[in-house]
Amino acid sequence: MKLSFLRRLGALAAALLLAAQLPALAQQKALLLDFETGLPIEGASFQYAGQSGFTAADGLLELRFEPEAELRLSHLNYGQWALSSAEVRQALDQGAVRRQGLVVQLYPVTVMAARPLAGPSQSLSLEQQDRLSHDGASLLMQDPAFAGVRKSAAYGLDPVFRGFKLEQLNVVLNGAQGALAACPNRMDPPTSQMAPNMLDRVEVLKGPHALRYGVGLGATLNYVPAAPRFSAQPRLYGRASTGFETNGGLARGEAQLGLSRQRLDASLFASWAQGDDYLDGQGQSVDAAFRRGSLGAQLAYRLGDRQVIKASAFRNFARDTEFAAAPMDLRSDDTWMLNLRHDASFEGRALSSWNTTVFASLVDHLMDNLLKPLSPRMMNASTQAYTQNYGARTEGVWRMGPASLYAGADFRLEAAQGDRLRSFLIGPMMGKTFEDKVWQDARVLKSGLFAEFHRDLGVAHLVASARGELNQASLGDPAALFVEANAETEVEQFNPSFSLGLSRQLAEHLKMGLWLGRAQRSASIPERYTNFLAIGLDPYEMLGDPGLRPEVNHQADLGLTWEDEATAFSLDLFAARATDLISSAIDPDLKPYQATSPGVRRFVNIESVFRAGAELNWTQRLGSRLSQRLGMAYTYAQDLELDEPLPEVAPFDFRYSLSGSFWSGKLAPELRFRQVATQRRVSAPFGETRTPGFSLLDLRLAYSPSPWLRLDLGASNLFDVHYYEHLSRPVAASQVPIYAPGRNFYASASLTF
Repeated sequence: MKLSFLRRLGALAAALLLAAQLPALAQQKALLLDFETGLPIEGASFQYAGQSGFTAADGLLELRFEPEAELRLSHLNYGQWALSSAEVRQALDQGAVRRQGLVVQLYPVTVMAARPLAGPSQSLSLEQQDRLSHDGASLLMQDPAFAGVRKSAAYGLDPVFRGFKLEQLNVVLNGAQGALAACPNRMDPPTSQMAPNMLDRVEVLKGPHALRYGVGLGATLNYVPAAPRFSAQPRLYGRASTGFETNGGLARGEAQLGLSRQRLDASLFASWAQGDDYLDGQGQSVDAAFRRGSLGAQLAYRLGDRQVIKASAFRNFARDTEFAAAPMDLRSDDTWMLNLRHDASFEGRALSSWNTTVFASLVDHLMDNLLKPLSPRMMNASTQAYTQNYGARTEGVWRMGPASLYAGADFRLEAAQGDRLRSFLIGPMMGKTFEDKVWQDARVLKSGLFAEFHRDLGVAHLVASARGELNQASLGDPAALFVEANAETEVEQFNPSFSLGLSRQLAEHLKMGLWLGRAQRSASIPERYTNFLAIGLDPYEMLGDPGLRPEVNHQADLGLTWEDEATAFSLDLFAARATDLISSAIDPDLKPYQATSPGVRRFVNIESVFRAGAELNWTQRLGSRLSQRLGMAYTYAQDLELDEPLPEVAPFDFRYSLSGSFWSGKLAPELRFRQVATQRRVSAPFGETRTPGFSLLDLRLAYSPSPWLRLDLGASNLFDVHYYEHLSRPVAASQVPIYAPGRNFYASASLTF
């Protein structure tokens, strides 16, 4: 009896042990999906611990999990890549493997990725602090090639890349959607509407080469939202993060909650950030109060195995934000970003896929001077402004053996309205109120056709792209003084753009790419229709000119990359000559609208401008526990007509970081060093002055006690350096630069499931 019982108990134990091993022994399933569209990747070959095969038509990948084994995959349109044992386990648990197509990888590009990669890469990962950020431009500042025009100490950073700025940078959401700043002083640049916690990555497509997404003279900044998470089994996922900074009392929080199934993915996003004045390196208080939040929802649904429809709605809002370098502060900013996209893929046809997007971006912006401590207060001023950005984009992809063709069309309608109210409190005009037309109901319609051809040449890859865009601009409510200075207010221009690139594998780990491009863009609404407003680098009023000629940039980019298991190195060199560059010049024949202004600057075309520069990035593993990253960037820019340096170009910037990984990756300390050189090349006609160089040291310690929890502690500007960035505007009242925060300690926590 006892023996029989023991045998049964032993059999039961063996059965339980076998059951525990079944998940590893049985075939497990995951879907191989395109990163952006969520459509299945068919025909990808895989090799894994003696197993091999191809993914099915629905992207299904079936494996028997083997600990410590590496999964290798290959596909003509997605390249070759490998997943570690931990990544395979995660993919099987989540039911999906996602892969970005080769198109982005072939450009001269920097990618700020949402998740750190296992091996060396030219991608930069978004850290926990980045997801908590309230400004989409702050994500770009990881790259030393970027700087930012700062008019507020804490909000609305306006990016500058290689000396290109404003509309010379094409800022889009998921390759299509744009936003138009409603504030004439660009308190709300397009990057400020890109909520970081809703993003998966930022693609910086360097140069005038990415013509599929619009015209970017200096670069296209493509903010890519979180991809659909279709899974073989129903799965609830999400995260919640919070953080606090001591200098300025910054408090931040963000969260995501989603549900994924084989055909459905739905997620909700939310974030909130607020802060107060901070102390600079000498203990002086800097106006920096702000409040910023965002809410969003994304829904993706698979219509069969080869169609996906995605809808998203984001709401961004800001309140009572101080702009020390502007005559007014932001009192409220409410923005809606709506997007609907359809993707379809086809089997056994030359037409491989087709996608169509329609979108709307609506901005409601109020600024005034009521928070400014003016003494004496001459007048109260406020501006209520609105902008709309409506558009659509459609694109097909044709696969023809070793060649691919991307072709399509897009259009975008940009519109702006708004008026300024000025109520005089003292002086001869006391008691009177004036209403000034700010945007004059300006409209610009852009209609474009584009094509991009790829050809695999074995060890080399050829890319040729072209774009033709019709630009039509007009005013619906012109101001009398503006018409007096500009007789013609309507204009129509056609802008052709071309690019040719060749990348070649020189050795097993070494690749070179050469790109030649010519891009042309028409003037923006502010450049054409600004109506006597002080929005420039100096206090002069600015006046637009509808008759501006399109500016043209001719550029060559040369890139070298080396990548193996322990090292990733990239060197990017560029040279660009721009003709008819849109800038401004003082016009002594024009009288300013307000008596307090020193004069008027009119937007003009500069005959010729030359830019050249370099960016270097190097990542290396130092054994199994340490790694280092080095980056540097420099841009030389000269106005050939005036024989003067071009204004608002950042100085040489050097970055170095040393990071570790201990306790099986649970503990990750990091030291970061930054050295910025003195900027001696300044533009006297624009009133620029030399900016002293500075050195900064930051420390960070990340601890992950479990795969679901991460804690961060850190200190930025550890030695309390008193410094300011070259592109920071001076405080309006004192002309003292906006100094950066002094020593700052921060802590954050993130829970993921």
